[in-house]
Amino acid sequence: MGGRGESVRSKSPAEFFAENQIIAGFDNPGKSLYTSIRELVENSLDAAESLCVLPDIELTITELSEAQFNAQRGVKTAGNRGDLELFGSSTKKGKGSKSKEGGSVEAQDDGVEEGADLSQSLSQSQASAGGGRGGKAGKAAGSRSQVMYYRVTCKDNGCGMPHQAIPEMLGRVLSGSKYGVRQTRGKFGLGAKMALIWAKKSTGLPIEVRSAHTKDASEPPRSVSECVLDIDIHRNEPQVQRHTKQANPDGWRGTEITVTVGGNWTSYRSKVVSYFQQLAVITPYADLKLKFNSEGSSADGSTPLSPGLGVTESSTSSSARNLEVHYSRRSDQIPPLPSEVKHHPSSVDNLLIQQLLVRTKSKSLVSFLQRDLQGVTSGVAERVAAELGDWAEDTLPQDIATNNKRVNAITQVLRDVTLFKSPDGSCLSPAGEYNLRLGIQKEVAPDLVATHTMKRAAAHEGHSFLVEAGVSIGGSKAKEGITVYRFANRIPLLFEQGSDVTTRVANKKIKWASYKIDQKKDRIGVFVSIVSTKIPFKGTSKEYIGEDVEPLHEAVKKCLQACATQLRHHLMRREQQRDAQNRKKNLTKYIPDVSRSLFGVLNRVYTRDKAKVPNSASSPRKRGRDAGEADHWLPSKRTVLSAIASGSFTKKIMEERLTSAAERQDEEAAALQQAAEGGEKEKRKEDLVIRPLRADPLEQGDPAAAGGEKEDSPFLQEIHHPAFSMFLLRQAVVVGVGGVGG
Repeated sequence: MGGRGESVRSKSPAEFFAENQIIAGFDNPGKSLYTSIRELVENSLDAAESLCVLPDIELTITELSEAQFNAQRGVKTAGNRGDLELFGSSTKKGKGSKSKEGGSVEAQDDGVEEGADLSQSLSQSQASAGGGRGGKAGKAAGSRSQVMYYRVTCKDNGCGMPHQAIPEMLGRVLSGSKYGVRQTRGKFGLGAKMALIWAKKSTGLPIEVRSAHTKDASEPPRSVSECVLDIDIHRNEPQVQRHTKQANPDGWRGTEITVTVGGNWTSYRSKVVSYFQQLAVITPYADLKLKFNSEGSSADGSTPLSPGLGVTESSTSSSARNLEVHYSRRSDQIPPLPSEVKHHPSSVDNLLIQQLLVRTKSKSLVSFLQRDLQGVTSGVAERVAAELGDWAEDTLPQDIATNNKRVNAITQVLRDVTLFKSPDGSCLSPAGEYNLRLGIQKEVAPDLVATHTMKRAAAHEGHSFLVEAGVSIGGSKAKEGITVYRFANRIPLLFEQGSDVTTRVANKKIKWASYKIDQKKDRIGVFVSIVSTKIPFKGTSKEYIGEDVEPLHEAVKKCLQACATQLRHHLMRREQQRDAQNRKKNLTKYIPDVSRSLFGVLNRVYTRDKAKVPNSASSPRKRGRDAGEADHWLPSKRTVLSAIASGSFTKKIMEERLTSAAERQDEEAAALQQAAEGGEKEKRKEDLVIRPLRADPLEQGDPAAAGGEKEDSPFLQEIHHPAFSMFLLRQAVVVGVGGVGG
């Protein structure tokens, strides 16, 4: 009891997040709808990847009218109310009146930072046909600002949820299976639980779950569980309304979750589409489907005119706002599952050390350091124990946990020691260069793309991290300048882009001009994916990574520089090819004039020599001089002049031969350039030993097997390769960098 009569009370985790929903990304109705969608989709991806199956995810958003929404929750509409005077002027205006408050919410949502779409053309087409504000559909949406309720259904082919665990997994905040030292998609460990809390606040409707669980993808589930549940915010407990199990004759596997939430699709449509586009880049092995049904339209996107007769019309204002996008699978390579590892000594604190000491099964501190922490060898563990004092060798770990001073001493020593091994990178699961490149090529369709991944995992504050990067040039759908796409643990980050380390490095720390790239005119796409056991987010919303994390800053910079270096080689080769084409074009341009001039000179020479034929009337000295000149020109001149005389060498033939010579010169120059580059790039540091696939049949004592080969042949057999074929000699031949030796 306080001095003024205040009473002390505690809050459950569900109650805390319900009151502080902005922490989990539920800032406003539009952002809340987007975050709910993201949580459901990411849970589906995790469920499919846990079975190592290619994800198939289908998300359907159905806009509910006021009448449909009130019918679901059993609330009377304005026309069915008894005491109309009780509700004042709001009832008299009727359902068709505009809501200023709703309009202000929409305007507020429009003020958030716009995310960069991968496809401008796709966004424009969706703006005209999928709920944009332009045109009749946009005006209709603006006049229905009071319609802000949506039924969101997410269906996947993942592992499903066990029947008895469904209420706990969805109805209790901060309970789940993803806690531990490993890479996870979630930021808080809330998942669909926060979507359920938002549904509780905005609509009051429960969540509907249909799931078929299996631990092996080859074994279809025998039953399907159906559950309808709510959450007790104050007790942080699930409230199950219906929980049944049925047979599964079709062998369906996966989970289907339906939740009805408040939101604003009109203002956050572009965010949802951009999220799916970028998700298709980082997970090209997934098949993603997004469908939006506007108010009054059926599941197939048409609007019923006569519900009793089933007559539909597909060209109404409601159906014009419908949206259906399919991101097909491009890759079949699923990243390996991250393994759970132990804590690294440099990442511990007093509370963590105390918890580990209480839970350990070790009987000594030295054994505890080796078994419960990673990167600690036996020698280092003994030296750490000796540094702490005599009590470290004689006291049980559980007894040490009760002494705060000793716990603090252990924590401080572990942080200061530098002899521990680097954190293990097996707890990470990057997308991989193969998937990243395919995703960029599929969604951006650039002219050039380069990717790079760190060779080994680095660490920040004891947590492993790995950076993957890709840089693209060109593409009809890209815009001029630098467009940054950020991913954290394979999740697209769409908000607060300007403060992120990737944006700062790409715009300020990379000298693009030195890589033959124009930062302002070229269409540059920068893709950076960071995976870690603990992403160093900044801010409560966890939407960006600060550039003050030096190891991460340097890793992003080096990866982007490596990508830019690859692109520079391609751009330089392209520039050389363009110069060669221009040189060939210039040579070809002057070939007709040169041919005409040369052929004219040859004609004059032929006419002059014909007039200089020696005769008997000439003096002996002149006849000798003319004969000497004729002998001097005989090897080359006579052939050309005779060809001109016979008509076999004409001006047209000269043009053709000059053109062929110009082309041959360009080909030879290109071949020399390629050979020079290949020689510098592909130098071998070790000798290459080539051995035959089988020994000489005669040497093995098998004359019958050697019947197909001639004994006098110096070759053993032919070996084929995708790039060449060769014959091996009967004697061993060693081919090295320095030459050939027997």
